[in-house]
Amino acid sequence: MSYMKRSKEQLAQRVARDIHDGAYVNLGIGMPTLVANHLPAGIEVILHSENGILGMGPAPAEGQEDFDLINAGKQPVTLLPGGAYFHHADSFAMMRGGHLDICVLGAFQVSATGDLANWHTGEKDAIPAVGGAMDLAIGAKQTWVMMDLLTRKGESKVVAHCGYPLTGIACVKRIYCDLATLECSPQGLKLIDMVDGLGHDELEKIIGLTIAA
Repeated sequence: MSYMKRSKEQLAQRVARDIHDGAYVNLGIGMPTLVANHLPAGIEVILHSENGILGMGPAPAEGQEDFDLINAGKQPVTLLPGGAYFHHADSFAMMRGGHLDICVLGAFQVSATGDLANWHTGEKDAIPAVGGAMDLAIGAKQTWVMMDLLTRKGESKVVAHCGYPLTGIACVKRIYCDLATLECSPQGLKLIDMVDGLGHDELEKIIGLTIAA
């Protein structure tokens, strides 16, 4: 059967659907920032940025950007009523103190047991910097990864064991990708859902690992 990959916006919608009312959430640099634009109406989600913001709203409309109001990825953001600014040391204390319910991060690799590698691939001329990722990955109550399943070379980013330097060990609970949503556990991968038209056996073949139904 044929299948369609989730677009980045569809993937952001899928992640947003699982965020519970009242959650304190950090959205990592890159693709995860799109989640802010798809949070369900009628619930309150408090968005945190490690550079010292709590209470961010969706991205500003074109022409309404305030470049003094940015997230950790230097993207313009909005601030909801009641939002606050604070020193980044206080922000990291929130992260390290277990005060975030969920963080959504990008990744280069995630292992079946939830190890995360998202800061360095060893590529020539790369300028690696782990930033706040390690604090978020370990400090949040739940760490979710949002990414394309395959690299540009067609290799799975979901692996048995990460080959890149680790950001955190056994910290990822869920993987949201363009083909499926997976749960990581000490026993390996478990399927939550996948795109229409994609078979379980085919997904296992693409990833190269056993996935419990």
